[in-house]
Parts: sequence; C-alpha cells; structure tokens
Amino acid sequence: MRKNILLCILLLLSLAAGAQTKKTRTENLVIVTLDGMRWQEVFNGADSSLFKKESHFKDPNGLAKTFWKDQPGERRKVLMPFLWETIAAKGQIYGNREKGNLVNVSNDQWFSYPGYNEILTGAADPKVNSNDKNYNQNTTVLEFINTQPAYKGKVVAYASWDVFPYIINDKRSGVKVNAGLENASGKNLSTQEQWLNELMPRVPNPLGDVRLDAFTFRYCMENLKKSQPKVLFLSFDETDDFAHAGEYGAYLHSARNADHFIAELWKYLQSQPMYKDKTTLIITTDHGRGSAKDDTWKDHGQKIAGADEIWMAVMGPDTPASGEMKTSGQWYQNQLARTAAAFLGLDFSNGGKAGQIIAPAFNSKQ
Repeated sequence: MRKNILLCILLLLSLAAGAQTKKTRTENLVIVTLDGMRWQEVFNGADSSLFKKESHFKDPNGLAKTFWKDQPGERRKVLMPFLWETIAAKGQIYGNREKGNLVNVSNDQWFSYPGYNEILTGAADPKVNSNDKNYNQNTTVLEFINTQPAYKGKVVAYASWDVFPYIINDKRSGVKVNAGLENASGKNLSTQEQWLNELMPRVPNPLGDVRLDAFTFRYCMENLKKSQPKVLFLSFDETDDFAHAGEYGAYLHSARNADHFIAELWKYLQSQPMYKDKTTLIITTDHGRGSAKDDTWKDHGQKIAGADEIWMAVMGPDTPASGEMKTSGQWYQNQLARTAAAFLGLDFSNGGKAGQIIAPAFNSKQ
C-alpha cells in the first residue's frame, strides 16, 4: 500500500512538473498598454457626440472626415486599423461588452498605479491606492522573468509615464526601465538616440512630466534594434492625458497613433529571424472610463461608473486566430501576468495570488 501511495505521489508530481514546463512556440514576449483607452472606442470607433469636446482639433467636420463611418465595424477599423485588420485576423480581442464578453479590473481603485500593478503582478493590492512614486513592494512578472537564466538582462520597459520605474521597482528588479522625460543613456548611443535626446526638450509638450508617445516609441525601437531584448513592456499614455483634458480629438488621434506604432513594431519583429513567428503580443489598458452620455468619459476612479471595464488583445504563435471574442464570458485584469509568463513556458503564480491563465488564448493541442 505504501509503495502504491508513493508511486501515485510521484506520478502527480510528474504531471504537475509537465504542466509547468509545457512547450510553447513563444520565445519572446511584448506587452503594450494604452493608458485609459475605453473599450467603447476600441469596439465601436469614434463617438460623434464627443467631436466637439476638444480644442486642439476645433473642426468637428474634420474629425468626422477622419474618423467617422456609419457602421461601428468600419469606424473601429479607421481608428485602430492594425488591431482590426491584423490582430482580428490572426489573434484574439476580448472585452466587447455588447457581446457579453466582459473584461474587468479586480482592484477597487480604477486608476493607473493599481491597474498597472494588477496587470504586472496578477493580483490587486489594497495597499496600492495612489499614483504616488512609491516603489512597488510586489513582484511583477517582468521581475520574475528577469530571474530566469534564459531571460536575465533581456527584459526592458519603455513608458511615457514617469511612475513606471517605481511600479516595476527597477532598483530591486534589475529590469531596465526608461520612462517619463528620461533620455537614452549608456555607451554607444545610436545616431537616432542622440538626435532624440537633443530634440525632446525642444518640442513643446502639453503633458508636463509625461513623455509624448512618439518619443517613447522611438526610444523603444532604437533599443529593440540595438539590444534585442526577449521581453518588452511598452506603455503609451497620451490617450489618458488628452481624455482628462476633454480633448476628444486628440484622444482619438493618440489612439490611432498608438495603433500605428504597434503595427510598425510588429512589422519589425516579423522581419527579424529572432522574433519572427516566435513572439507573442499582448495589448491592454490599465482602467476604463466613464460614459459619453453623462460626460464622465473624461474621468475614472471609484466613483465613475464603468471605470473598471477594460479590454485586451493577444496574438502570437500559441494563440488561436479566434478574432473578436463574441462568446459570453468574464475575464479579469489579474489574469494577464500569469498568462504572459505561460506563453514563455513559465508559471507565475505569485505565491498563489495571481489570476488564472486565460485558457482560450492557448492552442488546445499544446
């Protein structure tokens, strides 16, 4: 009897080990976030009732010419063509609440630091309740991956918001983080990096300490080409800043620009043998926003209905090409970190706190 029990235990341990080391085709990981990007525009495109809610783009007819189509399916393609032409064809997009496909944050704060903490650690933390520059005591999936021998020193993060060195805790984690108005630094700067360093302080920036997304993206691309990281976190911020300012036109243009940047990033990855057909891309947002009907679309937080409603997308060699997920279901922000690690064949349970893997994002044959 004792021998049989021992054999059963060994078998269970073997099965558990196999589940944790299940082979995937993904060798590289890219996570991109668009701060405060509403699911409403992602799935339905521009809302014409908000075209006058701005001053940077003062001509509603001009916005209509750029972003308006009669059908939501066409409007969303105009706004985010890469998402709806490439990812919708080759990956998955979650969060269309009109189809009953729900994605929510699990934290009760509904703003940025708690959202990014949840995305990257897989768990809401009630102690993370401000956007203050406090070093995160929680371990992010980026830090976890950076401890793995195959990924040590090959995890980088580029972000427009200057709080990310604290969210990722760059001092403890060892993850390279370039954020806010930070220049490219180090030896052997490329000509492009030197040019960006000279140009950035000379370009008027209405966002204050938040770096314009174009600079964040260009710095990121230069590092990608030079350092060839295996894991990249890239965070855009303009969508949130312009929404807070009530600049709906600028919000739309920033969303379309971010989609363009992601398309350029993906095109480059697919042109390189190291990344081609070996890279999984995840896109999401840190929180939702309010409604256009009561003009709370500009805001988020605990008191704003709908600010916990988000979306996400995934594409890569291990993900079925299911397109827009139209089946009823409930997904949470806390599932992203463990799912991201699983694409690399790693189990990031975060001490049992991380949400469950998003199973439909994986081929069932794996």
